[in-house]
Amino acid sequence: MVRYFFALLVFALVGTWIAVADVHAQGNKVVATDLTQVDADYYLMGEYVGYVDGFGEMGLQVVAEGDGQFAARAYRGGLPGNGGDKNHQFTLKGKVDKEVLRLESERFVITFEGVNAEVAGQSDEDRGNLRKMVRRSRTLGRRPPRNARVLFDGKDASSFKNARIKNGLLQIGTEIIPTYRDYQLHLEFLLPYMPYARSQGRANSGVYLQSRYEVQILDSFGLEGKFNECGALYRYIPPDQNMAFPPLTWQTYDITFQAPRYNRAGEKICDARITVLHNGVPVHSRRDLERKTGAGKPEGPIPLPIKLQDHGNPVQFRNIWIVDQTRREATPRNWLTRPIW
Repeated sequence: MVRYFFALLVFALVGTWIAVADVHAQGNKVVATDLTQVDADYYLMGEYVGYVDGFGEMGLQVVAEGDGQFAARAYRGGLPGNGGDKNHQFTLKGKVDKEVLRLESERFVITFEGVNAEVAGQSDEDRGNLRKMVRRSRTLGRRPPRNARVLFDGKDASSFKNARIKNGLLQIGTEIIPTYRDYQLHLEFLLPYMPYARSQGRANSGVYLQSRYEVQILDSFGLEGKFNECGALYRYIPPDQNMAFPPLTWQTYDITFQAPRYNRAGEKICDARITVLHNGVPVHSRRDLERKTGAGKPEGPIPLPIKLQDHGNPVQFRNIWIVDQTRREATPRNWLTRPIW
């Protein structure tokens, strides 16, 4: 389960702009890399949970889309990873008017005041209240085990090629110099707040395993969870559920990867296999990969580097470590090991 925390946010600045020094921007197209750079809409964005009569437990994800415009996705049962049912969801749209956000769907109208939201429906039975929550990945800050190699600790990036560090955080556009065949990888990433961007232009990066198989990184908060969104094996297999958190919230990937196997003739005899935990929740479990993903390098028996993709958006990383599980095996499937998380 993902940990819940009540939001301790102050909303006195709603309707005003917070300091925007050093914001990466084009005109009014905000790209904020920390909380000193966000606009007022950011503080309405986030996750809300509560009970609604006639509906049950509701989890709501509210997404800022710039200029006071918002979209949202609601789940019956709670939030994704905390009881939310992806088969029972609906979307809402709305905007801020006179400093009040109002979201609407065919059935519900939701209005926001501070960290609370009031739900009203077409029927008098559809009434309830939601409260803003801040969730934290249960693997955030996880310490490396004794047999791990620390790849980045905020200071030393010697394990990376052409690494750039800013304020103790590793920047995009680098790759791990040592290569690994089978491994368990932990990394933490921070997505910029880009309210005006859409789809693949919104905080895009990726973790390329062996430069062949991409686990997508994207600001997919509040989206459906498609095959090109965060947690997906890019343009191949969507995540089992969308576990994306809001931008400027630290997120985690815990990846167990076993490379494909080849015989002496160079013929593939076993597919690669992968398990991915996004924010501590499995989104791919022991998944066999029959081919490379997207623009990945062709499959082959030689291990290639793990890459952190540069897609032009300022995604940042920290606390990266790896456990090498490469070993000789008697039969093709004896190499599958139990993840440590």
